[in-house]
Amino acid sequence: MNFGMTGPTNLNEIDVLTLLPQRRPFVMIDHLTHCDQVLTTTTLEVREDNLFVEGDHLNPCALVENIAQTCAARMGYINKYVYQGEVKLGFIGGIKNFCLQRPAVLGETLTTTIEVIEEVMQMILVNAYVRVGDETIATAEMKIAQTDIEVGKSDE
Repeated sequence: MNFGMTGPTNLNEIDVLTLLPQRRPFVMIDHLTHCDQVLTTTTLEVREDNLFVEGDHLNPCALVENIAQTCAARMGYINKYVYQGEVKLGFIGGIKNFCLQRPAVLGETLTTTIEVIEEVMQMILVNAYVRVGDETIATAEMKIAQTDIEVGKSDE
C-alpha cells in the first residue's frame, strides 16, 4: 500500500468488519490481502453457513456481492488508514458484463481482485476477477458510488 500513510503492515491482521458497512450474516469477504491505488484483493472461504449457499455451491448473486464488498474494503481501508476517518456507505451503481464460468463450491477459497479503471469524485469503475487458485470463475465490470454517510462502529 503506498498511499503515504501509516497503517498495518500485514493486511491479514485487519478485521474486515472494521472496513465494511455490512454485518454478519451478510459479510462476503474474510480477509483483505492487497490494497494499493489500482488493485485490491480479498479472500473468502465458501462455508456451509454462508447465507448464499445452495446445496454445495454459492448462488451467483454471492459473487456480485463479494465483488462489491471487495470494493467496500478498498474504500474502507482508504477512509480509515489513509484519510484517518470513518468508513462510509457505498452503493452499487451498475454491473456490466457479469460472466460466470462456474459456481463456487463448498470448501473453495475465492480470491477476488478489483482493478480501478476510473475514479471520479465519489464514483469508482472497476474490473473484477474472482478466482479459485489459477482458475477465473467470474468476471464483471462494476460501478460503485460512495456516499458521505459514515458507518457506525460495531460491537463485533
